[in-house]
Amino acid sequence: MNRKKKINQTLKAKAKKANKKLLTGNKPQYISKAERALLAGTEVEALVSSSLSSEPSPSTKAD
Repeated sequence: MNRKKKINQTLKAKAKKANKKLLTGNKPQYISKAERALLAGTEVEALVSSSLSSEPSPSTKAD
């Protein structure tokens, strides 16, 4: 490899690295399949518990 090509290669590599540093955060953070299932399970539990608490209990019915 000649000197000119080597210099251009290193400059391009540095420019690529600098550009890559600036472009972080464009895509959402990865959530694993197990974590997604866990989150979905907690959401379902929250919905069930909130629906149970919003129903009137049989002992508090007015006659």
